[in-house]
Amino acid sequence: MPTTPPAIPGFAEHRIPVTDDITLNTATGGTGTPVILLHGFPQTHLMWRHVAPELAAEHTVICPDLRGYGASDKPTDPDGTTYSKRTMAADVIALAKALGHERFALVGHDRGALVAIRAGLDHPDKVTHLASLDVLPTLDMWDVMRGTSAAVGFHLYLMAQPPGLPEQLIEASADAFFGHFLDVWTRDPAALPPEIRAAYLAASRAAVPSIVADYRASAGIDVTHDRADREADRRLRMPVTVLQQDWGTALGFDAARLWSAWAPDLRHTTVSCGHFMAEEAPEEVVKAVRDLLTR
Repeated sequence: MPTTPPAIPGFAEHRIPVTDDITLNTATGGTGTPVILLHGFPQTHLMWRHVAPELAAEHTVICPDLRGYGASDKPTDPDGTTYSKRTMAADVIALAKALGHERFALVGHDRGALVAIRAGLDHPDKVTHLASLDVLPTLDMWDVMRGTSAAVGFHLYLMAQPPGLPEQLIEASADAFFGHFLDVWTRDPAALPPEIRAAYLAASRAAVPSIVADYRASAGIDVTHDRADREADRRLRMPVTVLQQDWGTALGFDAARLWSAWAPDLRHTTVSCGHFMAEEAPEEVVKAVRDLLTR
């Protein structure tokens, strides 16, 4: 007997064109001022299944699969820019416009947070509030990764390599590769039940080239864009909330200090859960987003 695929309760899924050749799979629900939630790696929009229905009590909540992930389109990357965070941020702006929203709040986790940061820097007139879950801005991330402690980010270096080898290695053992992160980044394994884990693995298995291209961009053109912003003293001018694990202690940096250079109106909070905080500590995430939206 066929099983019903997992979904965000009460949300409808649509395929929404954002460029002439890119369509994003998007779950929407609720009414009110818009909030867009961007997922991380190796996940899909399903990571918001606890958070989105709570926020939908007061807001229109929009949860896309990023380009290259989930059921969204996965274009090839001939020149290293197809998965730049600037390009992916432009998808988000176009998605909001297609749904009738010129301005919106933006919440991102992991890779989605990097897209959200770029959207806030490139489109400050569109992003009213910004929340980042468990990342540093790209330029800072590379700056703090050094010595033996950088081994925790081995995947960053693997997927930064030229096209060919990373894709071959990961495709040869995709479930083991993606499953490794679902295991070691989760403090509470029950937060990722079998049907959700299976959905993440299936989606990632089908998207290896685009996921690698996304990470490769973060070692190339995304650094170029961040460095240009830093040199121009371009910052996030909207209210910003950052939720982060205390991995700065292990890696020897002060995350709040690094973030304050990008976001003058910053609230930085350390949370005691694993990386997948929207699934492990959804109540804390919902509260932080609601507090952000009152600023």
